[in-house]
Amino acid sequence: MCGITGFIEWNRDLTAELDLVLSMTSCLEKRGPDAQGTWISGPCAFGHRRLSVMDPENGAQPMVIQEEDAVYSIVYNGEIYNAPELKDELRRRGRSFRTNCDTEVLLQSYIEWGPDCVYRLNGIFAFAVWDSVRQHVCFARDRLGVKPLFYSELDGTLIFASEPKSILKHPKMEAVVGPEGLAEIFVIGPARTPGHGVYRDMNELRPGQVMIYNRSGLRTYAYWKLEAEPHTDSVEATAGEIRSLLQDTMERQLISDVPVCTLLSGGLDSSALTALAVDYYRRTGQGQVHTYSVDYTDNDKYFQAHSFQPGADTPWIKRMVEELGTEHHWISFDTPELVGALPDSTQARDLPGMADVDASLLLFCREIKKGATVAISGEAADEVFGGYPWFHREELLGSGTFPWSIATGLRAGLLSPEIRDWIAPERYVADRYSEALEEVPQLNGETPEQARMRTMSYLNITRFMPTLLDRKDRMSMAAGLEVRVPYCDHRLVQYVWNIPWEMKTTGGREKGILRKALEGVLPDDVLYRKKSPYPKTHHPAYLEAVRGQMLEILDNPASPILPLIDADRIREIAASPESSSHLPWFGQLMSGPQLFAYLAQVNHWLTTYKVAIR
Repeated sequence: MCGITGFIEWNRDLTAELDLVLSMTSCLEKRGPDAQGTWISGPCAFGHRRLSVMDPENGAQPMVIQEEDAVYSIVYNGEIYNAPELKDELRRRGRSFRTNCDTEVLLQSYIEWGPDCVYRLNGIFAFAVWDSVRQHVCFARDRLGVKPLFYSELDGTLIFASEPKSILKHPKMEAVVGPEGLAEIFVIGPARTPGHGVYRDMNELRPGQVMIYNRSGLRTYAYWKLEAEPHTDSVEATAGEIRSLLQDTMERQLISDVPVCTLLSGGLDSSALTALAVDYYRRTGQGQVHTYSVDYTDNDKYFQAHSFQPGADTPWIKRMVEELGTEHHWISFDTPELVGALPDSTQARDLPGMADVDASLLLFCREIKKGATVAISGEAADEVFGGYPWFHREELLGSGTFPWSIATGLRAGLLSPEIRDWIAPERYVADRYSEALEEVPQLNGETPEQARMRTMSYLNITRFMPTLLDRKDRMSMAAGLEVRVPYCDHRLVQYVWNIPWEMKTTGGREKGILRKALEGVLPDDVLYRKKSPYPKTHHPAYLEAVRGQMLEILDNPASPILPLIDADRIREIAASPESSSHLPWFGQLMSGPQLFAYLAQVNHWLTTYKVAIR
């Protein structure tokens, strides 16, 4: 895993711009703490920060291959999980290799097949390739968007990077946010509309897209998207295929030249991946799997079961550690640490994010990094298999908007009248929701209920899942930790998306088909326990801390957030901490405390990034 950056100007020789490339590259140091490299040739300048995972000795980037008069150079962030098969095929086609890293496999694949190489890749990636033959730069992003890639086209310059902070280092780019960006922050956030970079003139290459930049301009096209197809497999065959895909995916993703661990919450998703990892390690003689879990000081005292989080995780983590014999690491944080990490998590995202959910993950990843470089996470299983409450509750299924963000009216009411009029929050959300619905591929012959659940699955995979993948990438990479997400294997996602809802809920349970696929892999009590989301703090001290922080911001006339919000309304909410603790903000993990923390993050972001609103 790495950080990539660079810029292209067709009418200039960029050789004298080394200092600028170094500045843009250095700010990605946390993504790649092991090495730095730059490459400039004529109109193209690349920068790279490296986190060494495969072939640490020989995988330096930017990597350049010259064949006669042709020059190809790549900067790449990610892992190609089918690199061994691709390497064998390329050798049969006459290509030779000087390293054991997947970077060279990817570059050689590009040289052999051009931009069409993306169709052959299984992995998580964002890359840029300079191609002197075609006189273009080819960019691509993995199918589900696990790895980020942002870009700006300004006055004849294309600037790109893994993170906005690097693009903002370029003198042509300003940290300006207009009405659309504010709408993204205040009514869509912490999610983002696909392709939207929030900052003016900044875009994000969407998942499953290729972008070609040449002297004629910019061209973008999709090389992958979900396709609606009839599902003809039986329940038994479907469960068998899911299990086979998961096993294959895990075995590919456990390959590494550095220590690998798993994140273990005691729930179905992470327990299954850990069990598969333990089985693979035993079969290959690789010793003990290390597992990590996160919790919060005194959480057991203040935890209250509810529909989103029906039970505590700790007993189930202990159950799985004993069952699998892993070397487990218990990580715990207290309220001051969570509050203190809010600024760092904001800067890791370059935007306000998921408040303590981000901050705790950043702290967690820092601890994991002390013992491992790669972690396996159960992220995305709920989006793929339909585990969230909004797949199962009629009032959320029929909400007529994104079901994880149903409080548009509440959010709009927090804004100053001028900003509310300028960004039209209700209309903005309605337009984004309509656009999402128009994208959904339909299948002839489905019942209205099947079509509705297909739509809900599509919305989760393309609108909600990217929020959590972005969180996982940005917080982990800010700690120099690579996190792999097996449930995002595109073969698995495509297959499961077409499973009819009644089969997905086999046995009358959420994620029933996944449970069936894992029979014999997990103990029955773990296999059929009720879902519990990523743990968050339930300590009342956290609400008090972020509430107090927000009141201090409101009392400071220099706070840049003040012209954007209705301070009196926020004071009213803060004066009623009992009711504010249950306000819906976003998803199942963000309510009243996260509302205050999110607004504090917005203020920190406006201050630190010197954001101009216009």
